[in-house]
Amino acid sequence: MKSPALAPKRNQQILADIVRAYVETGEPVSSRSIARMQPETLSPATVRNVMADLEDEGFLFQPHTSAGRVPTAAAYRFFVEEVAAQGIASPADIEWMRTELQSAQTPEALLERASHVLATVSCGLGIIISPPLAQTAVEHLRFLLLPDSRVLVVLVAKGGMTRDKVIRPERLFLQEELDRISDYLNRHYSGWMLEAIRAELRGQVERERELYGQLAGGALLLCDPDLLNEDSSRRVYVEGAAQIATAAGFANQDALRELLAAIEERGRLVALLTNFLEAPEPVHVELGVKGMTAAGKHLALVSAPFSPQEHVQGTLGILGPMRMQYERVVTAVAFLAQYLSENSHGSQ
Repeated sequence: MKSPALAPKRNQQILADIVRAYVETGEPVSSRSIARMQPETLSPATVRNVMADLEDEGFLFQPHTSAGRVPTAAAYRFFVEEVAAQGIASPADIEWMRTELQSAQTPEALLERASHVLATVSCGLGIIISPPLAQTAVEHLRFLLLPDSRVLVVLVAKGGMTRDKVIRPERLFLQEELDRISDYLNRHYSGWMLEAIRAELRGQVERERELYGQLAGGALLLCDPDLLNEDSSRRVYVEGAAQIATAAGFANQDALRELLAAIEERGRLVALLTNFLEAPEPVHVELGVKGMTAAGKHLALVSAPFSPQEHVQGTLGILGPMRMQYERVVTAVAFLAQYLSENSHGSQ
């Protein structure tokens, strides 16, 4: 239910202007400066009364009696849902983002450029997380035996992106056997996803153990999800750690160190963003980020999924201070999600 203080459209406009002004300056906002922004003539006293009502409803607070007002998380939530969600990326932003992304020559470079774009737009942390390895559409597979009996798995995804991972199978393989298995997989399963290949191999072993047992069984062992370790196999592209540390304005150095350590733990970033893959809105905004560190309550996460292939989802996002330019950030995240869905075919 909408707060009574926001029932008049004029009050909604005043609150939106306060959020914009505070995001721009970082300073408490005065009634006089807001009065000058209004399309209708309003006295500072009238605006001050509206601000008092908004403060009573929890949208603003006054750091001290002689200061202006500062927006609360509730004000940012109103702004995100009622203003930023309706926004459209500016032509200048779209042109700049396209130019940045089109300079990428490979799928990997495209995701790296995308994380750079997100960091630049937000002055925060730009994060791109690839789809799970099991959902990769495989163009070509090769297995190489290493001196210590481990196996290097080299995977070329549809679209040209290359992945590799060293695994230690349950049994020993000879290189000749690995070559036969890779040849078999490339002839029969090019274009299939790894999880679909595993399911088909498992069925073959169960149905025709004598005919396929050794070959398919070896292939199944090499494509085992535990060996491929799907969670850690998701590539994470991150840029802007220094920016978020500066922008968030942490006075407590311990909190800052804790945040930077959390950023370095890629698994925590994967968990953070994938939590919101099923969010109903195209772009999800989380104000106050749980599951990171104590500093998370001062941060905001803006995220969206992207789908380079049908039924395959990666995710991208911006982690930054709650005081961020949501109109620009939300529209940039939406644009990047659409661009990567249309242009990173086979990306991993």
